[in-house]
Parts: sequence; structure tokens; C-alpha cells
Amino acid sequence: MHITELRMLVILSEEMNMRKAAERLFVSQPGLSQRLQSIEKAWGTKIFIRSQKGLALTPAGERVIEYAKEIVKKEERVKEEISELEGEVHGTLKLAVASIIGQHWLPPILKKYVNKHPHAKISLVTGWSSEILRSLYEDHVHIGIIRGNPDWKGYKQHLLTDSLYLVDTEIQDIAQLQNTERPFIQFKSDSTYYQEIQDWWYRQFKQSPKRTIIVDQIETCKQMAFNGIGYAILPGVTLQDEDDRIYKVPLLDVDGQPLARDTWLIGYENFFELKQVSAFLDMIQENVQTK
Repeated sequence: MHITELRMLVILSEEMNMRKAAERLFVSQPGLSQRLQSIEKAWGTKIFIRSQKGLALTPAGERVIEYAKEIVKKEERVKEEISELEGEVHGTLKLAVASIIGQHWLPPILKKYVNKHPHAKISLVTGWSSEILRSLYEDHVHIGIIRGNPDWKGYKQHLLTDSLYLVDTEIQDIAQLQNTERPFIQFKSDSTYYQEIQDWWYRQFKQSPKRTIIVDQIETCKQMAFNGIGYAILPGVTLQDEDDRIYKVPLLDVDGQPLARDTWLIGYENFFELKQVSAFLDMIQENVQTK
């Protein structure tokens, strides 16, 4: 099999969805389906079972995917080793980043990185803390950037601390929350963020909000608050651009100090020897020092 076909199988196994895999591979869904059929014919067995909910691996498919991942990983490592022999930064920088950071804090740094190192490639995935940690444990990425305070035994560098704010187009004071009929817009999270907000709310009011709206993304939550649908509690990193439509009221802890969230860079130091990773860490260091 060609290495491109092995990479295709790996991406299919990661997404378990034809549409999403086709988007990552920049091919049409029918084209991807046809190529998969050819691969399965070459193996003489079904690799995936298709259903309305997505894909599922057959027992034979599990063995094929295991083989594909091994070969793809070996090829990537050989390419990285070859790149190390050359003077310029080559290879693929693989990052797993908290969605908030990927949307708001990281893009200016990546812009500097790609301008300075045009031969380097970037593989960036965003998600929840548990997904980022899993990607690191399974060696799918070189570096993770995570929110909260992760229990990580490897390399760990603090990047930033940002305060939490009540954001609304009408409410200007925390005391107004006690009597408002406006809904509290919350976004889903698997990190400690949600619990921190719940603890703060209970300390303040000893009861749940009268009305809530739950959304799946922080950006959706932000836009709903900015458009006057209700109020939200958002980290300062998402509120860099001043907007005269909203009030930003800082949340305080029991000692009267701003309630805040930390962001950490984590990873295994053996990956830092790769030039594309080392160059990114240098870029991060420059950014942190200038803040």
C-alpha cells in the first residue's frame, strides 16, 4: 500500500466519520468512499462498518489500522530526523490546544512562526483538557496547551493568568444577579472551569440561577451575551477586543481577589530536541517575556 493510503486509514480511524475525514483529507466524500472500497478490496476484508452514526472498526480492521499507524509514525520520524540534518526548520509541529487559546491567544504566535519558518508545517487540534492529555499520552502531538492546573509529570510552563468576568449588555453589578430574570448562558466544559463557576455562584447567592441556557462552545456563549440574550461568565483572554456593547464585571473570590484561570504549556522534553518544536518554544518564550 502507498503511504498516502495508510495516512487515509489513520485519519478515518481518528474521525470515525466519512464527512469529517474527507474534510481533513481535502477530498470529496464519494471519492474517499471509493478509495476506501479499493483498499478493502486489496486487503480482502472489510476494515470499517458503515452506519448512519458513522464508522466502526471490524476486528480485521483493528489490525490493519494498528499496522497503518505504526508505518505512518515511522515515516514521520524518519522525515523529522532527515530534517534535523539540514540547517532550516522543517517537519511538522503537532499541537493540541485548549479551544479558547486556539481561538484567541495562539494565532498571532503561529503567524510569527510560519513567517519565520516557512518550511515547517503545523498540525493543530483543539479540544477539552482530557482530549489534549490523551493526545500527549498517545504521542499524537509534541506540545499541549491546557487550561486549569493539570497534574502533569513532564515539562510544564506557565503561560498566562486571566481573570473571569461577568459579561452582559445590561447588568453592571454582581448584586443585580440576585433579582434579574435574564438567563445565565453557560458553555460546556470538562475542565475545572465549570465547577469553579458553580462554587463562586453558591458562595454569592446560595441558590441556582433562575434561568439558564446551555451551549456547546464558548464562542457561541460569548456572541449570545454580546447580542443581549443574557449574561455569561467568560475568561479575559476571550475579551481582548474592547466592545462598547457590553459591561465587564470582574469576579472576586472570598478574599476579594480576582477569580482567574491559568494556562500551561506541557509536553515531553524528548520532543523538544526537534527543530520545529524548539523553534516554537522559542517563539512562546519571546511572547511570554513581552507580556
